[in-house]
Amino acid sequence: MADDGPVERGYPHLETVRAAITALYRRLSYVTVRTFATSVAPVDVAFCDTDDLHLGAQRVARELVRHYGLPDARLIVGFREMRHAANVELTAGPEYFVELNDRFRTHRRDIGAALAHEVTHVYLHRLDLSFPGTRDNEILTDTAAAYLGAGWLLLDAFRQDGVSSQKLGYLTPEEFGYVVAKRALVFGEDPSTWFTSPQGYEAYVEGMNRARRDARQPPLTAAGWSGRRRYARDRRHAQDHGHAQDHGHGAEWTPSPTAPYSFTSGGPEPLRVSFPCPTCHQRIRVPVRGRVRARCGLCRTVLECDT
Repeated sequence: MADDGPVERGYPHLETVRAAITALYRRLSYVTVRTFATSVAPVDVAFCDTDDLHLGAQRVARELVRHYGLPDARLIVGFREMRHAANVELTAGPEYFVELNDRFRTHRRDIGAALAHEVTHVYLHRLDLSFPGTRDNEILTDTAAAYLGAGWLLLDAFRQDGVSSQKLGYLTPEEFGYVVAKRALVFGEDPSTWFTSPQGYEAYVEGMNRARRDARQPPLTAAGWSGRRRYARDRRHAQDHGHAQDHGHGAEWTPSPTAPYSFTSGGPEPLRVSFPCPTCHQRIRVPVRGRVRARCGLCRTVLECDT
């Protein structure tokens, strides 16, 4: 929790975020991801100053447990002085003890955001889905919360003014906005009206711009003129100079570290191009032969390509 301190901005964890989205689809499957088509509604986690602190926290926790489809999980919520926003004790269950920072006694509207992260921890724990290392695992948790419909609360808890700031979670505001936007594009949601934080809304708009760019990278037909021109040059280079040849055994050639695609050739196969699915970021390989329609086997997105 960044409290009255500097807030990291931009996309420093973007590759881990994309790997987390891929991991969600692989572990849950397309069918299960689609069961999260409806996000947590603002009214269901609303918390006003007149609500009883403990009863209200338990009510919000139950709503988040219901959202994740964990009917046998029971969260016991308490408050204490601590450095982080919240903590959950991951046990075999069915009871899980969640501690919230004492700050939330007076910042009650953000209790839903803090609990969203901790309940996602419980959900991933039951799935046995994790990343190695604390940092990457926390990024996985934030990404899962945002992609499965609860993490917009964490973005809405981001606020700044002339003298103070608050941010929950490990993702930057723009990264939260990116994942919330990726979800919105998949499920046809418009979460823009849910934000009470102007800074959270701005980060969502920025994230949406970045998310839309994923679907405009070559060899997708929606790529812009400059991208298509760069791709055509790289394709000629691979075809004419044999960068993807390896004495008939096959090899991969990436034009540059920033290129979203790479070429593979050699052996009996013709030249192929590999690129990330703009929805789930799993790598897709298709032959280099002009207009091609591809279907991602992981998230079932149909892609129009000009290879």
